[in-house]
Amino acid sequence: MPAEVTSERFLEIVERSLLVEPAALLKFRKKLKDKYGEKLPSDPAKIAAMMRHAGLVTQWHTDKLLVGKYKGFFLGKYKLLGHIGSGGMSSVYLAEHTRMHDKRAIKVLPRTRVKDATYLARFQLEAKAIASLNHPNIVNAFDIDNEGDTHYIVMEYVDGVDLQILVRRDGPLDPAHAASLLAQAADGLHHAHQRGVIHRDVKPANLLLDTDGRVRLLDMGLALVAAQEDQSLTVAHNENVLGTADYLAPEQALNSHTVDHRADIYGLGCTLYYLLTGRPPFPEGTLAQRIAKHQNEMPPSIKKLRPDCPGEIEGICVKMIQKDPAYRYQSAADVAEVLRKFAAQVPVRKTVSAGTVSAGGGSKGSRGTQESSSKRSQSTIQHDTVNAKQDDTMAIDREAVVRGSGLSSSDSGRLVTLTPKPGASDLFGGSFLDLEIESGYRSKIERATGSTTGATGSTTGSGLGSDVLGTNTSAVKRGSGATTKPANVAKKPVAAIPAIKASSSPVLIGVGLGFLFLVAIAIGFVLAKLTG
Repeated sequence: MPAEVTSERFLEIVERSLLVEPAALLKFRKKLKDKYGEKLPSDPAKIAAMMRHAGLVTQWHTDKLLVGKYKGFFLGKYKLLGHIGSGGMSSVYLAEHTRMHDKRAIKVLPRTRVKDATYLARFQLEAKAIASLNHPNIVNAFDIDNEGDTHYIVMEYVDGVDLQILVRRDGPLDPAHAASLLAQAADGLHHAHQRGVIHRDVKPANLLLDTDGRVRLLDMGLALVAAQEDQSLTVAHNENVLGTADYLAPEQALNSHTVDHRADIYGLGCTLYYLLTGRPPFPEGTLAQRIAKHQNEMPPSIKKLRPDCPGEIEGICVKMIQKDPAYRYQSAADVAEVLRKFAAQVPVRKTVSAGTVSAGGGSKGSRGTQESSSKRSQSTIQHDTVNAKQDDTMAIDREAVVRGSGLSSSDSGRLVTLTPKPGASDLFGGSFLDLEIESGYRSKIERATGSTTGATGSTTGSGLGSDVLGTNTSAVKRGSGATTKPANVAKKPVAAIPAIKASSSPVLIGVGLGFLFLVAIAIGFVLAKLTG
């Protein structure tokens, strides 16, 4: 157990952490003396609050400092400010350049993953994939580096909110506005596709709307890079990394290594469905059942769920999510073009913006807090990622941003299920901040050692469902309640959703037959007249 942190000890820890410049810390000490005299307040949390209010440290910093952690706040030239989000392969932190003071997002590969050559190679592949792209609708990567066995990617930090959180906060989007946003996403995808990069995990959580109204494509962790040896990494190590079940193209569930860019178009179509209805195409059922539905069924009609939705954009969505890639739009550029044409013809009745969260966790304008928006959606939305090692694809919640006195206590929002952050007694190395434990990896890995492959459920962490399917794709066929084989991918285009039933009203059939009978009599009468 670490020793109790007193007020004087707290100030010593802050000094040792190097988080505050010596001159600024000296000025702060003078301010403390002016307020309290020679005797410091007995509760160090009061001093921590004053430091946050002065903008010297963040909430995340003080949470660690108050339990005696003062090492590990720096990676290379960057000072870590807070934890943004985590996934199966990496964890992301908000950071600041120590000299330039520019904000950056740093994606860190846990040390336990470094021992696994395939994870490190895939991590480096992601950096190469991002670095090869330079487009206003894709988040940029600036550097890849390591400090000992801690490997990390330095990326552009974007102030905004992902489209999943946006819909949770504001509800389904205006059709014209949704089309305009996804046209931007299609532009970014087209740029990636032209350079041989297939995202393979297009979903609302990976599309970020910044404060300028621009959509940015996130998380290339599952990207497939063509014409490179690295693309076979997951095949060589039997890691059939697939994607997120609710947005998974039929062909990707069968073999994620042979898909082309049209798998991203399917994911973007499912994202459009989500933006218009507030739910993924198939929200019900187990993981295997939902994957099977993506392969064999069309989802309920958008107009059935939302009668005011124009038929034109529903038709666009239907074409994007055809089961056979040959019947989808054949390029992301085509998708962007048709969405922009629709947006230009239909007036926008309501727009939404990213907004910003204040330092205290409150909102500006009509923005709801991150905590309340998450609670509203936990009971209805599941987030399932399908891969070989039972990990979650990282989905970063960037709704919480640095403002004023720093990050609020709710700034480490996660869209994946992780174990709760450990207490002081669980932290490793006394005064050292262990990023693996901070992001939940150590306990997660220990828990995984006793797990079995196949479809499993989890309700820990945020309370969101997290079913995971193993490498054996036959598990899809064995899915509970699934009565159809996913291999039977439809080869004919589906004209509309829902499909028209073969059976019709008996009255209508009778009327139709009677009409045909009368027509036949009339034709016979005319022919008899002509031949007579």
